[in-house]
Amino acid sequence: QVQLVESGGGLLQAGGSLRLSCAASRSIFRFNAMGWYRQAPGKQRELVATITSGGITNYRDSVKGRFTISRDNAKNTVYLQMNSLKPEDTAVYYCNAVAVGNAFWGQGTQVTVSS
Repeated sequence: QVQLVESGGGLLQAGGSLRLSCAASRSIFRFNAMGWYRQAPGKQRELVATITSGGITNYRDSVKGRFTISRDNAKNTVYLQMNSLKPEDTAVYYCNAVAVGNAFWGQGTQVTVSS
């Protein structure tokens, strides 16, 4: 079992930046992939970005060029740097970790972008 704790969310104006952090309770080295998902009110949860254990990244089209996912295995932490934020980025952002046969989720952190 592993616990994932997100932090770094907040309220800001369009065009601003935030960095989300996801701290794991144990080593993230063995996870096949980690990622960030988001869920806006009335919408389904959607993938934002993922990073594999080998450092390969993947992004949804709407955040490419604005968001960057990274991982620090020594700190057991995954980050999501979000720049040029838009009101449509408003959502609860969840951290996800995938191992063989298991997937883990954090509790989420709210990001609200005003126009």
